[in-house]
Amino acid sequence: MPMKNIRVKEAAEYLGVSKSMLDKLRCFGGGPRYFKLGRAVVYSLPDLDAWRDERVRSNTWSAANQNNLATDRVV
Repeated sequence: MPMKNIRVKEAAEYLGVSKSMLDKLRCFGGGPRYFKLGRAVVYSLPDLDAWRDERVRSNTWSAANQNNLATDRVV
């Protein structure tokens, strides 16, 4: 059975995030792996699942400690 691949809009719906969020993550980093078919951006379901699973947290403290952006900012 071939692997299912979906476009950005469907990937956003699958993950429960906005298309804009995926677009920004793709530009600035931190998003799921993707590939290009011509001009189309395409995600595989296993890559989306892996990206989502990497973000599972059991409490807010561990999430804050693992967020490099939060600890690297200079105020």
